[in-house]
Amino acid sequence: MAARLERFEFSQIRMGVDTPIVVYAPSEARAVEACRAAYTRISQLEQQMSDYRADSELNMLCKEAVGRWRRVSRELFYVLWRAHRLAQQTDGAFDPTVGVLVRLWREARRTGRLPDAQTLQAARARAGYPLMELCPRRRAVRLKAAGMQLDLGGIAKGYACDNALRVLRRYGITRALIQMGGDIVAGEPPPDAPAWRIALAEGGETTLARGALSTSGSTEQFVEIDGIRYAHIVDPRTGLGLTKLVLARARARDGITADSLATAAAVMGAAGIPRLQRLYKGVQIEVWEG
Repeated sequence: MAARLERFEFSQIRMGVDTPIVVYAPSEARAVEACRAAYTRISQLEQQMSDYRADSELNMLCKEAVGRWRRVSRELFYVLWRAHRLAQQTDGAFDPTVGVLVRLWREARRTGRLPDAQTLQAARARAGYPLMELCPRRRAVRLKAAGMQLDLGGIAKGYACDNALRVLRRYGITRALIQMGGDIVAGEPPPDAPAWRIALAEGGETTLARGALSTSGSTEQFVEIDGIRYAHIVDPRTGLGLTKLVLARARARDGITADSLATAAAVMGAAGIPRLQRLYKGVQIEVWEG
C-alpha cells in the first residue's frame, strides 16, 4: 500500500524574491531534507547568475571576458545560450546584454529622474546581443565592448525553478510546486486533485500541472517621470523602460522557456504572440495591453 502523503510548505528568499515550495511527502523529515537541498541548489545558481552579487560568476565574466574568451560553468553557458538564441529570434526584444540599461533604470526609479541623453547613448553602446559571442565547443563567452553588464533577470528564475524540481524528484518527491516571483513550475498535482490551483495577480485563478507558468508586465513596478509612466522592464531596442501597460503570461513545458517568453512577450506586445508560438511549439502566450 502506498504511503500516505502529507502537504508541507516552506519559504525562503532566493534571487531577491520570496520563494515558496509546496510538496507532498510521506514525512516531514523527507520534506525538510528535500526542500533544503532544493534551496541549496537555487543558491548555487544565484551565485552563478546574479547581477547583484559582485563576486558572482556572471559579474566576473563581465570583467574578464572583454576581448577574450572565458570558459564558464555548464549552467551559466546554457542559460546564456538560451538567452542569446531568443535575442536573435526576437530581433533583440529579449536581450541578456541590457544590464547597463537596467541599472540606469533602477537609478531612475530611485531618484525619479531620467538619464540624460549622453548617458543613455553611452549605455546603449555597451548593450546589444551581437556584442556577446558564444563558443559551444569550448563552453566559452567573449564580450566585444568594455563596460558591458549581462542581466539574466528574465530567464534565470525559471531555470532555477526547473532545477529545484529536479532536486526534489531525486529525493522521491514528484508532487511539488515552486514559485519565484512571477515564475511557477509544477510537478505532479496534489494526490486529491487533477492540477495545482494558482491564484492570479489580476484576480481569479488558473490551474497548472507538469509544466510552468510565468507572468511579466508593467502593471506593478514602475516610476512616473514628467507625467510618463516607465516600467521596470527595459525595451532593449530603445534603452527605455516600457511606457505601455502590458501583462504577458506564458505556459510552457519548463520554467526557462516560460520565463523568457513571458519577458519577450511583454516587450513585443500582442503582435509578437504568433511569432513566439511559431518558434516554440506547444507554448501558450497571452498578452493584455492597456
